[in-house]
Amino acid sequence: MSLNIKDYIRGIPDFPSEGILFYDISTLLADADAWQVTMGRLAKEVSVHQPDVLAGIESRGFLVAAPLALKLGLGFTMVRKKDKLPGKTISYEYDLEYGSDVIEIQDDAVAPGQKVVLLDDLLATGGTMAAAIALFRQVGAEVAGGACIIELNFLKGRDKLDIPFSSLVAYDE
Repeated sequence: MSLNIKDYIRGIPDFPSEGILFYDISTLLADADAWQVTMGRLAKEVSVHQPDVLAGIESRGFLVAAPLALKLGLGFTMVRKKDKLPGKTISYEYDLEYGSDVIEIQDDAVAPGQKVVLLDDLLATGGTMAAAIALFRQVGAEVAGGACIIELNFLKGRDKLDIPFSSLVAYDE
């Protein structure tokens, strides 16, 4: 019988605000076997894209992308909020439901033509991942794909992505 990753993800009601059900991967991270299985399944999904670099989206995406890069023998880079990375950075501003936000990568994070796969713990509305795709394309990288542990299907984030995308578990409400 195969392990059901959903069994290791807990729902926390009313976090970070009332009416939101937060899918917490802390319990998944804490279970060595479940985490190993998760990384193995993500490795399988990501390997098909033959990336040069894995990019983790702040901040739980780092928890996914860094160990996966190590497992696959790939480089790792961070996509962070404005003014969080040292050195010269390249920024991308994108619109949110109310206002805008800025993400950045270091200017030497990827070389033109390198294949990047984007990773995060969860895909919700897709806005940040779509912005990260645009940012990497802006510097000449090829965004080969994206993956998350969790996808919230009802928020239709996948519709904002023009790359192959996979998730290991999905919630419909």
